[in-house]
Amino acid sequence: MVSVSHAVTEADAETPPIDRLCDGLSEAQRALVERALVMAEPIYRDRVLGTGEAVWRHALGTAMIAASLRLDVETRIAAVLFSVEEYLEGADARLEEEFGAPVARLVEGLKSLNGLRVITRMTANATAPDIRAQTETLRKMLLAMVTDIRVVLLRLASRTQTLRFFTEQPGSSREDVARESLDIYAPLANRLGVWQLKWELEDLSFRFLEPETYKRIAKMLDERRVERQQFIDDCIERLKRELAAMGIEAEIYGRPKHIYSIYNKMRRKGLDFSEVYDIRALRVLVREIKECYSVLGLVHQIWQPIPKEFDDYITMPKGNNYQSLHTAVVAGDGRALEVQIRTFAMHQHAELGVAAHWRYKEGGASSSEYDEKIALLRSLLSWRDEVADSADWVEKFKRASLDDTIYVLTPQGRVVELARGATPLDFAYRVHTSLGHRCRGAKVDGHLVPLNTVLENGQTVEITAAKEGGPSRDWLNPAQAYVHTGRARQKIKQYFAALEEEELLTRGRSFVTKELQREGHGQTNMEGLAGRLGFKDTASLFIAAGRGEIGPRAVQMALREAAHESAEESREPEIVIGRSHGHDSSDRILIVGVGKLLTSLGRCCKPAPPDAIEGFVTRGRGISIHRVDCPDFQNLARRHPERLVAAEWGDQAIGGRQAVYPTDIRVKAADRQGLLRDISEVLSREKLNVIAVNTLSKKGAAFMKFTVEVAGVAQLQRALTVIREVDGVEDVTRG
Repeated sequence: MVSVSHAVTEADAETPPIDRLCDGLSEAQRALVERALVMAEPIYRDRVLGTGEAVWRHALGTAMIAASLRLDVETRIAAVLFSVEEYLEGADARLEEEFGAPVARLVEGLKSLNGLRVITRMTANATAPDIRAQTETLRKMLLAMVTDIRVVLLRLASRTQTLRFFTEQPGSSREDVARESLDIYAPLANRLGVWQLKWELEDLSFRFLEPETYKRIAKMLDERRVERQQFIDDCIERLKRELAAMGIEAEIYGRPKHIYSIYNKMRRKGLDFSEVYDIRALRVLVREIKECYSVLGLVHQIWQPIPKEFDDYITMPKGNNYQSLHTAVVAGDGRALEVQIRTFAMHQHAELGVAAHWRYKEGGASSSEYDEKIALLRSLLSWRDEVADSADWVEKFKRASLDDTIYVLTPQGRVVELARGATPLDFAYRVHTSLGHRCRGAKVDGHLVPLNTVLENGQTVEITAAKEGGPSRDWLNPAQAYVHTGRARQKIKQYFAALEEEELLTRGRSFVTKELQREGHGQTNMEGLAGRLGFKDTASLFIAAGRGEIGPRAVQMALREAAHESAEESREPEIVIGRSHGHDSSDRILIVGVGKLLTSLGRCCKPAPPDAIEGFVTRGRGISIHRVDCPDFQNLARRHPERLVAAEWGDQAIGGRQAVYPTDIRVKAADRQGLLRDISEVLSREKLNVIAVNTLSKKGAAFMKFTVEVAGVAQLQRALTVIREVDGVEDVTRG
């Protein structure tokens, strides 16, 4: 017989370890466990884990915990053999041959989780929301990585055993392991309803992270846990007798509140220790609502109620529809006792429904789909004692697939969430767009793989990237399946769209330059030419020319118009003093120091209040008003500085009407049906009068120019903002 005496705890010294390990098993199953022990002991002898704990001791401790959870024989054997594969060549085949495929799969699943070091590696400047999001992703990842929930239960048992070991042998990694346990494993145990592991994970982690606070609270309790449990047991027995006398059938259970929970409540509510009334608590489950109030009356009759410590969540449920009666009383020896009373249906809802205990405790955000799957796992756990055939229970878990998401790791340990079916290229684009563009190869768990390899949960992905360069057009070929996610596909398309624009820019620049040289205008101001042709800048002009939207004739006409205007402006100006007729925008321009002159707004820049403006004296057309940053105006100002006059906006209301000014809005968007209608509706809601529209669609992109009447730049900026929100719009600028 294999000796397991050194795994015995003080509390269990009266029970032989092998009996506890095989508690509830048949003779045939007990023989299987003993065979696993015989196999494992010589393999584990003198071997030590990274924590410093002997492998043999850890295996026995984990198996004992699995037995205390009343898990099946396969799970207990897998706990014993958890590390055999690491030390024994061909262990997979041998395990399957001697103990069956289920045990081999459990050991393999546990190996994958044990090999995953998920201690959060956050940078010093990481924000609290970032850390919380990463922690929650890690929790989901642990559940998503396994197809058999017993692997998760074994992982929880293994971590509990590690923390127990650290109570005797403090190691250098104790605080890191405790932090990870508090952030990841204790909430996971909570969500799965494994309460006996949850409180132990929390208490031991808290003990290592905050030793002084832990000792202070432990001292304030002034009693050992066993004594507190005896107090609970005595209260349960008394309440059962009284309820039986009343003819009420009820299920009563309770446990003392553990130290970390007490600490959390004191910190969260700002309470003194003496104000924590639920250090010892009972829960009473009955069939009907009326019995809840009968039990409440009996509890208040047996024990003295504590004032202001009663809550009726049955009559007035919480926002998440949680229902229960909560009261606190003083027991006969003067100690406080919390009692919760609810029906079995209320309890089922509280444990598995939208008011699930884990969300109340952790303050997590609601996600109905994920919650339903967690509820299914919780309910399956509660069925395990009712399912006679262990295989049936396992099959139910296999059908409880968590979601369509996978979780993979960067080499630095950061968890990346991807859609199932994602490839290394999807991973690269999820990490950073630039990394995706420069991706040239990938390693998964240290092995080179093709870029269209489908990733699986828990894998570590490393991208080999070039210093510069871009994606391949083959990546968009659906037959080759290089990318699976919409994000990656969109980023690749955007890259090639930008590349095409750059090619158009080069082609258009060459065309315009050649036309200027052919016409003998090699020194022409390009910004001015772009403005005359109705473009906001030279880049827009060149792109339009590259697309063939601007031909030689348009360039020639713009050059001749510029030459004619220049010739007129070289003569002495003939200033016309007076007011313009009608109600156009020139009525609102004041020429400083002169009085009102005939003015007109420059067509090249279309100024509107409160743009900084200045005037230029023309021949026969009075004062031309421009924005001071207008390229045409700056060109004229350099050549004829003596013709500049100061100008400012005058009264903006004429005859009780708000003055309006024509202004161009240029929109670039992904072309789609209904785009023009959607943008027009936005302009209509903003009460902007559209006086001209020019649209062009090419290669899936739409280029639009709207001429609208605005009362000022503020109204124009609002219009630009709301247009940007239209689906498909990529860029919006003032013309």
